[in-house]
Amino acid sequence: MASRAEHAGLDGSVETGDSYPGIRDLAVIGDGRTVALVSIDGTVVWLPVPYVDSPSVFASLLDARRGGRFELAPRAPFESRRRYVPETNVLETTFVTEDGIARVTDALTLPVGDGLVPFRELARRIEGISGTVGFGWSVDPRFGYGAENGSIGLRSGIPVATGRGRAVAVCSWDAGTPHLEAGSVTASFGTVAGSAALIALSIADQEPLVLPSRRDVERRLEGTVASWRSWAAEREAAGPWHDQILRSGLALKLLVQSRSGSVAAAPTTSLPEEIGGERNWDYRFSWLRDSAFVMGALLGLGCTDEAEAFFWWLMHASQITHPRMQVLYRMDGAADAPERPLPLEGYMRSRPVRVGNAAAEQMQLDIYGDVMQMAWLYADARHRIDREFGDRLASVADLVCDIWPQPDSGIWEVRGSARHFTQSKMMCWVALDRAARLASTGQIPSRNVDRWRSEASSIRSFVEARCWSDRKQSYTQAAESEDMDASVLLGAKFGYGDPAGTRFSRTIDALRRELGRGPFLYRYMSDDDLRGEEGTFLCCSFWLAEVLGLAGRREEAVELLNELIGFENDVGLYAEEIDPSTSSFLGNFPQALTHLALISAAMSLTRAEP
Repeated sequence: MASRAEHAGLDGSVETGDSYPGIRDLAVIGDGRTVALVSIDGTVVWLPVPYVDSPSVFASLLDARRGGRFELAPRAPFESRRRYVPETNVLETTFVTEDGIARVTDALTLPVGDGLVPFRELARRIEGISGTVGFGWSVDPRFGYGAENGSIGLRSGIPVATGRGRAVAVCSWDAGTPHLEAGSVTASFGTVAGSAALIALSIADQEPLVLPSRRDVERRLEGTVASWRSWAAEREAAGPWHDQILRSGLALKLLVQSRSGSVAAAPTTSLPEEIGGERNWDYRFSWLRDSAFVMGALLGLGCTDEAEAFFWWLMHASQITHPRMQVLYRMDGAADAPERPLPLEGYMRSRPVRVGNAAAEQMQLDIYGDVMQMAWLYADARHRIDREFGDRLASVADLVCDIWPQPDSGIWEVRGSARHFTQSKMMCWVALDRAARLASTGQIPSRNVDRWRSEASSIRSFVEARCWSDRKQSYTQAAESEDMDASVLLGAKFGYGDPAGTRFSRTIDALRRELGRGPFLYRYMSDDDLRGEEGTFLCCSFWLAEVLGLAGRREEAVELLNELIGFENDVGLYAEEIDPSTSSFLGNFPQALTHLALISAAMSLTRAEP
């Protein structure tokens, strides 16, 4: 539950326009094409249009004064609590004031039924529960990451803001009389028990603007709830962590792009890994390092359609760079992702704010293991890989034979000098092992399988001789290094070695000893040529829980997983990182890899239940 005594710009008291919500205080809604982030005080602080990787209409999350927002909250001091409507991605926020209680339901609606529908639609229904509550609201669109205020006028009596080829109609019913101010639409109204008001943003992008009726918005809102519940009812999430698996599955579904099948690593850019620091990255791309986790989660949840779409998207996206694969691709499959700074203040003054990601230009050897593992999971689920893509996967394995001895930038895409990262080598072994398995089942050509097996043996010799520290009794971050790195846990997860064997058992203990902070793990502690520090990486902690289970240490694994679940935010979501001293979230939100690691660990431990 959150409380607030003042609300910027709505109650005429104290101006707090330069404040930022805690990342932990955010929730996400979406329609399979874009997302909106809503803070616990009812403000929409982030909305890219038309897609998740597009420029924003609201971006006060990255610049509280210039980014734009949609505020909706009681004018008097209030407390708020929220939840998702069960088994949906529709958000409910309940506001409690001294005089009454009201509930706001937020959704990016899904197209329902026939007829003309808005290109994108954000619906906010406000219901009176008891007593009276005075509300104020303000829509402040700022187009192109806050670069343009646009212009606001009336069309058929409805306020419409335009800019950058986009239009936003502010439709409202029983929510007060809208007033047009410089760059804003504002109004106030009150609720009583049983009352219902509605505000809908109808958004167009390079096309005619739809001005919907209240009846149609209400119908789409109810249809959106029903659609999410129908999807959730078909998910295969059993066991003691059913609720957490399903919520993570719903979060993952928001990141699956319905137009292509790609999966975004996160729907945000530049939420910092250190407040005030420079570790701020754009994650609105599909990362190949996530691909094996994505396929495993989709198949485990019974998302057959999404799994097929993701496989074919990845095969087509990587065609342009074949046989080399890129670290990441844009959501539409394009390979270019030029990184540039934006002239924004940054979340809590954390700069630079970046769009694009220069990691696309790096070589990361681990991605080949992720992709081949993804292909193996797809084929093992009785899907057939056609001849063209089978030939291409075989060529990828041939490429791995050629390039595995090279240094690379590693899974964490360090921006310093390339190194012989241990996890990268382990995943090259995984790539060749899975290629041999696929060849044995006739899914890909087997003409070079002897070479794949020979090079896999050479990789193992390299790792065991040069990436093990007798002093640390652990696999290390890189060859001839004494630094530790939690990513080597993936070698155990993907079968490079026996999780219960001597070396991985000792590595688990060494990682907890050197990188552990309570239930959390830092990904590494070594210098990476960037200033500042970062939080503990949540995905690494979930990897640890899964690998403990695979190592036969079930009691420890279950205890750790249950403790980690206790650090979710109030609506069951996780960011990329967490500050171990304050439990504050850090990094982009919600983070796909964190939720994927939770799903993987929970499903693995459920399958292994005695």
